[in-house]
Amino acid sequence: MANFQLSFHFFFQVAFILGVCKIVGVIARRLGQPAVVAEMVAGVFMGPSLFGWFAPGIQAYVFPKASMSIIYVVSQVGLVIYMFLVGLEFQVQLIKQRARSAASVSLTGIIVPFTLGALLSLYLVQQEGFFTQRVSSWQAALFAGAAMAITAFPVLARIIYDCGLTGTGLGTMVLAAGAADDAAAWCVLAIMLATFSGNPSLAVLAIGCGAVYTIVTLTAGKRFLAVLDQKVDPEAGLKHSTLTVVLMLLMICAWVTDVIGIHAVFGAFILGIAMPRGSVTTELRRVLEPITKSFLAPLFFVYSGLNTSIGLVSSWSLWGVAALVFLCACLGKGVACYVAARHHGENRQDAMAIGALMNARGLMELIILNIGLDRGIITPRLFTIMVMMTILTTLLATPLFNLIYMRRSQVPGPLAAEPAG
Repeated sequence: MANFQLSFHFFFQVAFILGVCKIVGVIARRLGQPAVVAEMVAGVFMGPSLFGWFAPGIQAYVFPKASMSIIYVVSQVGLVIYMFLVGLEFQVQLIKQRARSAASVSLTGIIVPFTLGALLSLYLVQQEGFFTQRVSSWQAALFAGAAMAITAFPVLARIIYDCGLTGTGLGTMVLAAGAADDAAAWCVLAIMLATFSGNPSLAVLAIGCGAVYTIVTLTAGKRFLAVLDQKVDPEAGLKHSTLTVVLMLLMICAWVTDVIGIHAVFGAFILGIAMPRGSVTTELRRVLEPITKSFLAPLFFVYSGLNTSIGLVSSWSLWGVAALVFLCACLGKGVACYVAARHHGENRQDAMAIGALMNARGLMELIILNIGLDRGIITPRLFTIMVMMTILTTLLATPLFNLIYMRRSQVPGPLAAEPAG
């Protein structure tokens, strides 16, 4: 397709994507599911798993292969901004405030799923069709371990807010444990991506440069960024010039971490953590969140869905692998975190709630999987199996949590009687 035709067709694609996400979102809300779950499911619906199976000709017209590059580029921009927003919401003090109570759940939520994922990868890497031939056993173990250990931190934050757990002991502990798990998983993934270059010296250089970037951004960069908080007018809000500077810095940070061999999302996430917590953060979220979550994020979910084909899981043995992946995911996160919480002294009900919430993977998992597919680490078949696990674990989080407490009034904490936000 010519460039003019591609750009013209892209507008139709966006309208189609947003329309489907809106319809699925309405259904999801009626079922008590967060918007991110609806967009994940809608993305798979629009791919070859449903739309392409039911009406392959129409699906090929709506999403021609030539247009995938445009969807990919725009979705990456949205992903960078989204991870920046996740960084803005990342509260380091949560880990400090509940360090003792969250340590057991957090460590268990990292070590157990990482170990199960690594062990599972040692089997899968010996089989054809899961990891690419360039991937060694230990690289497969690092990637699968990180993918299993990730937690849907943004989804956790939304569920905790909706259930009135913000500021409670349970909510703070779950957020702290989820934040620590995600930070550890991203570090492991960064090391794995750096070593995947095949050149040990380049890997060491990438890891070293990544560490320098993180330290500089969170120290000197944080002091420099503190000036931005003074640029916010209490009445006029965020100036256009200030927003331009922030977006320019965001793109530079994403570019830097991409160039050094890690990934653009790392630069965006670290910059978000370094931003001053005050008026500028509030204004940035107010300005960027609506367009990112309503317009850019759905494009990323659809891009993931277009790479997900349930038809690739075409035999009972492959469905057995999918079931094994799902079982390892639930045992590694849900059950292990429940046991850790009980061991730490939490009552049975709260421990079950912690396990249910920590088991959700959500958007964070999809980001890791797309990086793995894009970098040639995993195949579309393993990508599809992992996406299925991601959707199921995220779908189960809210219903399980509500089932554990049965009624909103049973949710612990001072905000338990308030309606969902």
